[in-house]
Amino acid sequence: MGGESTHPASLDWWVGDGIKAPHIALDHCVCRRCVSHAEDHSTPLTPGALVPQGSSNALATCSGRCGYGTDSGYPCQCNTSCERFGDCCSDYAALCKGAATSCKGRCNEAFDSQNKCHCNSKCSQHGNCCSDYSSLCGGDAGGGGGGGSVSDSEIKAISEALYSLDSNKASASELVLDPQVLVSDSQTSSQRDLAPLPLFQFLDEEALFSRPTFAALVALLDNYQRVTGQDEDFSPQQLAEQEAFVRETMSKTALGRKLYAFLSSKGYYASEEDFLQDLKMMWFGLYSRNNNKKDSSGFEHIFAGEIKGGKISGFHNWVQFYLLEKQGLLNYYSHSFDGPWTSYPDILGMQFRWDGYFKQVGSAIMGCSPEFDFAMYSLCYITRPGKRCYLSLGGKQLIIQTYTWDNSSYGDGKKYIGSAFPATP
Repeated sequence: MGGESTHPASLDWWVGDGIKAPHIALDHCVCRRCVSHAEDHSTPLTPGALVPQGSSNALATCSGRCGYGTDSGYPCQCNTSCERFGDCCSDYAALCKGAATSCKGRCNEAFDSQNKCHCNSKCSQHGNCCSDYSSLCGGDAGGGGGGGSVSDSEIKAISEALYSLDSNKASASELVLDPQVLVSDSQTSSQRDLAPLPLFQFLDEEALFSRPTFAALVALLDNYQRVTGQDEDFSPQQLAEQEAFVRETMSKTALGRKLYAFLSSKGYYASEEDFLQDLKMMWFGLYSRNNNKKDSSGFEHIFAGEIKGGKISGFHNWVQFYLLEKQGLLNYYSHSFDGPWTSYPDILGMQFRWDGYFKQVGSAIMGCSPEFDFAMYSLCYITRPGKRCYLSLGGKQLIIQTYTWDNSSYGDGKKYIGSAFPATP
């Protein structure tokens, strides 16, 4: 890892909307939107056109989504680029233009239920701040929790601390990967199997999977129906496995306790129990991605992966990749980016087919412990919901993109995690 050839530094890779990363420019961006999970539109749209909002599709609205980056899980978009690509939701102009979603002139205003977003000190607790609340009003629009402002430098410092505490990560002798062919971004949609060998050449299951956090993760991964539109129905045992995973990773590891101490010091949580219960709801609370069924959660989407609209959606966990490849259900094709790290954790952007369904670019933090994966995504979601989150791992930058789920909520108006993934190596 890290030793692969790299793309020319003079070219730029745009991940979603407004995320500029050092990588090669996608050559199909004239007609189609480029997104990091590469599930873009299959046909060009007429510039300036609006995507019709059908009453049967609860996702075809800009309610709570104004200014967020492109997410191919939605049939239409709600940011300035949608005007150029012609895929704005029909209520984009009404909800997202002008003062509808800005805190300009509204800082510390009284709560008004008619407003689309809010600009007072309580909005971070309810997850309904306007996108410019932090910059204009000096507050923090947190996802979970409900704390104060956290600077980018503080996020980089805590991510370095967590990186150093990842004692359960795989060593070079415990995990051997063979990324094989590196393809350009223009080749990621070719659906060509260019790798004659599996990605995972060796994994010491006895050493890694016997560790409590790995065992807790593996127990969870087979609890889900991968196709959206079907209700998830968990047994008491499966619910206990969710509880066990949160406690094993966050309460019983030095890494998890360090994350809690940081978030507590910033006012997000009053007690460790509040922290654990919020994580459980944020990650495992069910919501509907399709057909008004309770068919999805942040954990299922990010760690286990889903199938929606005939494509792989989410799927950003290396252990799940390994287990499915071992069973013969996943076929690794190639990779389009490799992080700069020479030991684990590292980042890999992969092309693969999962039991008949293709993923154009699936990014994951490779070789890390389950607690590190869970902590990085949680840190970014709580402090930078729906935004880019700049981490530092061994002095090298990693950007995590998170998305909030805005069509339903838990607790006192808090938002479930919609997605999180490495946006750039």
